[in-house]
Amino acid sequence: MVVQRNGARRAGAMVAAVAVGGVLATAAGCGARSAEIASGAPADPAATVRTAAGRLVAAGTSRVTTSMEMATGGTLVTIRGEGTYDFRHRSGQLTVTLPADARGVDERRPITELLAPGALYMKNRGAGVPADKWVRLDTASLADGNLVTGGVTDPYTAAELLRDAQGVTYVGEEQLAGVKVRHYRGSAALPATVAKGFSKGAVPFDAYLDEAGRLCKVRHRFSYVNRGRPVAVASTTLLYGFGTDATVRLPAARDIFDGKIQP
Repeated sequence: MVVQRNGARRAGAMVAAVAVGGVLATAAGCGARSAEIASGAPADPAATVRTAAGRLVAAGTSRVTTSMEMATGGTLVTIRGEGTYDFRHRSGQLTVTLPADARGVDERRPITELLAPGALYMKNRGAGVPADKWVRLDTASLADGNLVTGGVTDPYTAAELLRDAQGVTYVGEEQLAGVKVRHYRGSAALPATVAKGFSKGAVPFDAYLDEAGRLCKVRHRFSYVNRGRPVAVASTTLLYGFGTDATVRLPAARDIFDGKIQP
């Protein structure tokens, strides 16, 4: 967990603002894939990256670890998350940990986030929300499409961005937690529905694919505008443990907070 203590009050405001605001193509043919493996390098890096997200849907589920670094005004804050995700149903559950002292306190209870199509649910939200209640956000109304809002980049959304990968280069083979992966670098065009929330319409990325073509790690670098101030965001998503149980139970309507959230 990385926190630079100078500007702690500003960092707290930034994390609070993020929390208040909230936070695939088919696989290539077997022949082309075999030729790629035999040569040791992809014939078309862009095409390979664009099909990787589709392979996550085929894999079904995975475990997820996330890290979101936000820098503004000389302060760096890191928010971490861990949980599971179902790519076929676009749903997941993560426990999100805010850095100590980011809001002037030594400890904060982790936030539980449920990700679902069109919605983000948060528990232990704070800001006047009772501890036993959930906050529901409509992700379609979020300027960033939930790429930043929840302090976690939705894994499906992060992978789907790669469908519009541009200027992709193959960096080489690497080891990731004992797994051989191929490292690609390029940029992804943001959908028009969320591009207005960012300073640039394209997002640089580093993507790491295993031998089955599944996305194991992706790091995006966003330039996000928050309350008129630019925020540099580096979001890293790790995917592993494919096939794990990733059942998500959404809260009942009576458990969702309908009062006013404090600023």
